[in-house]
Formats: sequence, structure tokens, C-alpha cells
Amino acid sequence: MILNSKTKISELAKEYPFIIDFMPTLSPEYKKLQNPIIRKTMGAVATMEKVASIGELELDYLLNSVADEIERQTGERPEVDPGVPTGAASASEPVPAPAPTAAPMSQEERKTALSAILLDLHAGGDTDDLKARFAETIADISPSELAVVEQSLIEDGLPEEEIKNFCTLHVQVFKEGLDKGDVPSMPGGHPVHTYMMENRATENIVAELDTALCDLGDPPDADAFAARKASLMANLENLGQVNTHYTRMENQLFPTLEQHSITGPTQVMWAVHDDIRAWMKDAVSKTESGSAQEAVSAINKVSEAVKDMIYKEEYILYPMSLENLTEADWVWVRKGEEDIGYAWVMPSTGWEPEESVKTYDPGDMTTTSYVNLDTGALSLEQINLMLKHLPMDITYVDDNDQVAYFSATDDRIFPRSPGIIGRQVSKCHPPKSVHIVERIVTAFKSGERDVAEFWLERGGVFVHIRYFAVRDDEGTYKGTIEVSQDLTELRKLEGEQRLLDWE
Repeated sequence: MILNSKTKISELAKEYPFIIDFMPTLSPEYKKLQNPIIRKTMGAVATMEKVASIGELELDYLLNSVADEIERQTGERPEVDPGVPTGAASASEPVPAPAPTAAPMSQEERKTALSAILLDLHAGGDTDDLKARFAETIADISPSELAVVEQSLIEDGLPEEEIKNFCTLHVQVFKEGLDKGDVPSMPGGHPVHTYMMENRATENIVAELDTALCDLGDPPDADAFAARKASLMANLENLGQVNTHYTRMENQLFPTLEQHSITGPTQVMWAVHDDIRAWMKDAVSKTESGSAQEAVSAINKVSEAVKDMIYKEEYILYPMSLENLTEADWVWVRKGEEDIGYAWVMPSTGWEPEESVKTYDPGDMTTTSYVNLDTGALSLEQINLMLKHLPMDITYVDDNDQVAYFSATDDRIFPRSPGIIGRQVSKCHPPKSVHIVERIVTAFKSGERDVAEFWLERGGVFVHIRYFAVRDDEGTYKGTIEVSQDLTELRKLEGEQRLLDWE
């Protein structure tokens, strides 16, 4: 190897790994190279000229010091570029006083640095350079602090779409710099353990899809695609269960994090979940009726997005959650999971929370106390049973915009779990539709409107959704009721049926 100003630190470390431990003896700044994230990002683009500048050393001194160390370790001295003076100080001479170690960045400094990176990313800046800057900025940051910075950027008005770009860059850095073994390891039955079991199942399905796409060739062969279409559709349908994985986090984990004032990362991840749902739908459509190339492109998009989300979960979301949530919080998360369901797997056993945090009392609904209503009286049990048996989903949002109640019907149209009780209604909808919810509530509060309705088709099911403003006898706004109903069969009715048709 010839050492010169353009030699990259990554090339040097690959051939002489011991150099990484030697470099900090020249300058404390080089301790950062021992961080695998920085080594694989900044090291991939940093030349010896840049490294000398970072360590505040003369380039010729750096090159000759490195050459001396290589000779000491291997017995062979690499050639130093003749254009660089070789008569300067060698490693055997006194090392110049090290530059003072820079103080860790403050949270505000990190935010400023990350904002600048995002602006450059948006402007089409060099990805390798941005990854290096990003890695250096987050080198000593914890998942929780990163979440706080993300949230602060959102509160300062940075669009969530830009934060999603930031998330993507973060994933690229962690993919290259972290080992799989660093992900959280929790006992069976703990929500994080179940999430990760589902992630392993997701990876297996995605691997099958990736293998099938490779077998189609590049560009994909139309006949081979036609022969494998049924198999691809089956795998996509199976992968679709990841929606349950996402929904469980949105309804149980995210609201629990919000109780600890962590909202930014959850908003961003929910937005990405919705992107994946849309891309999944597009992949199914293109595979069903599009060309081979269209289908392959759409499936690849889903595959990459799902794999990236696994990294975001295991290197950001789960560590952050474990840092901030208490054992009682996790018990609460676990209790509500049954209402949503699981993807591919069921929770295993092993996790035993302390007895003191196992108690959970949602309220005694079997009391014989009666509530006097305008036209009668019902017990709390009767009210609860009546609402559960109505052929529609009902959710009540109080006048503080917090979810106060949802009907626990057997066949809910939209998943709900106890984790949303007390949650701000704006946090219970995907980020892309929050503005619609806020507009409805604002119009209800002002008295401008009393009803809002929507209808849509999902998998052949026609769903009617209505929102009603709730007011007392004086007209004071008391909340909003959301009513969702499956009208598929009702739309088919014709004529009359006046007699009981039981067999």
C-alpha cells in the first residue's frame, strides 16, 4: 500500500486493523474511529488529508507516524507518497500535545446539526458525506435522547415527511454500524420479545419474496412471472399480517410512550406504517394485474421498507421504550395486546412481572347500582352489555379531546385496545388524517357543524363512518361520538320482509 493524502481510513483499517487502536495515541479525536458506526460511515469517505485536519496534525506527520506503526507491527514499512515530505517528525519523536477533546454536543447543538443535515439531504447532498456527518452527530446519543431531538424538530415545525427522511438516513447508518446481537433481548412473553419473534417471521417471508424475484431474472421474464404469480400473491398475503404487528404497536405501545411525553418518534413511525400499507396494497394490485416489471418494482419497494422498519424498531424504538417504560407499563401493554391479536406467532412464556405491578382493575361493571336516564334506568352492567351488542363500533371522545370509551364488540371494524383510553384523539389516527379529525372537532366545538360522515370499501366490505357532536340541553359541547358500521349486507336489501324467516 502507498500512503498518501487520498488514502482512505477505511482502506487502511481493512489492511491493518491495529491502526484503529493506534490512531487515538496521535489525537484524542481519533477515538471516534473505534465507534463502528463512524468507522463504517465517515471512515468510508474520509481521506488521510481529512483525518489529519480532524486531528489537527500535519499531514506528513500523520502519514509517517502510521507508516512507522505498520513497520513496527509487521516488519514492513509501506511507501509514503514521494510528494509528501518525509523529513518531518516521525513516530519515534515526541508526539505533539493532543488537541483538547471536544465537549459532547448539547441537545440544541445536535438539533441544529441534524436540521442542517436534513436540509442538505432534501437539496440532494452527497449521501456518503451526509451519513458520515449524521454518524458523528449521533455517535454518543442514546435512543431516548434521539427521540427527544426528533420530537423537538417536529414541535419546531419540521414536516413529518422530512423526519421520515431523517429516519431513513438513521437506518442506513445503523445497518452499517451495529451488530444484530445488539438488539434487545427480553424473556418470552414480554411485548418486545413478541415483537421480535414477529420480526423474524417477517424476515423469513421477505426472504422468500426476494428469492422469488431473483429467480425471475433482470429484467424479469414474463413467462416466469406468470408461472410464479400465485406463489407471489400467497407470500404477499402472508406478509400482509405485518399490519397486525404495526396496529398493535400503534394502539398499545405508542400511547404508553405518549404517557411519558414521547410523541415525535411514534408519529413518524405511524406515518411510515401507513406508507408500507399503501405500498403493500400497490404490490398486490401490480402482481395481480400489472406487468412483470411493475410487480417486481412494487414488491421490492415493500420488501425494502419492511426490512428498514425492522431496523427502526430494533435499534431505535425498542431500546428507547425499554429505557423509558416501567414494568407496570409493560404489563399494561401486554394486557391490551389480546384485543388486537398477533402476526404469525403467539407470545411465549418466561416473563414474570413482579406481583406489585400485576394488579389491573378496569372498574367493576357488575355493580347493581342504576343510572337514571331520560327515559328509564339501567345498571352499569346493562349499559356496558347494550353498547357491546350494538351492531356498530362506537367511540366517545370527551370535551378535552381525549378518548373516554370505545365499545368492545366482538367483531370490531377498526381495531381498538384499552391503551387508547385517555389518549388525545389526534394521536389515535394516522398522521396523514389527523388534520381531518382536528377540523371535525373544531367545527363541532364552534357549533358550525353537528355531523360528518364518510364511507369506504375495504376488501369488499362497505363501511359507513359518522361523527356526531354531543351537546347538553344548553347546547354546550360535551364531546364527539364516532360510529362505524358495516353496511355491506344492508345495501343488498330489496323489497320487504315482514315475517320471521327462521328455519
